[in-house]
Amino acid sequence: MATLKLEIVTPEAKIYSEDVDMVTLPGVEGEMGIFPRHIPLMTEIASGEVCARKSGRDYFLAVGSGFVEITGDRVAILTDMAIKADDIDEAKAEEARKRAEARLAEKLGDDEHATVQASLMHSLTQLKVKRRRHS
Repeated sequence: MATLKLEIVTPEAKIYSEDVDMVTLPGVEGEMGIFPRHIPLMTEIASGEVCARKSGRDYFLAVGSGFVEITGDRVAILTDMAIKADDIDEAKAEEARKRAEARLAEKLGDDEHATVQASLMHSLTQLKVKRRRHS
């Protein structure tokens, strides 16, 4: 059976690199399912959940915004955040969400506002992925 090489890279490290059967990712226009031999595509992704199916088992990751390059045998995601669902600390993510919301209530410059907004989006994405896996 054909597989895809899924690679997820952040500015800090390569977070995931495995051969998988299928990838579901959060495109800016909606969720995308990618199978081997997919037509080549490069597009933007939104913050959300990536699902990698391997040998009948699903693996989940929370990702931030970024880009994906898809070829017939490879899916390469470049994002500002990627965390495996099992590695998400729900208490820390909730604390980060509260801190970011409190900072947004303050008067901030444009650059600082964008940074805090990105931090809030990262914590909300982590909470959504972690809580979805609990239920």
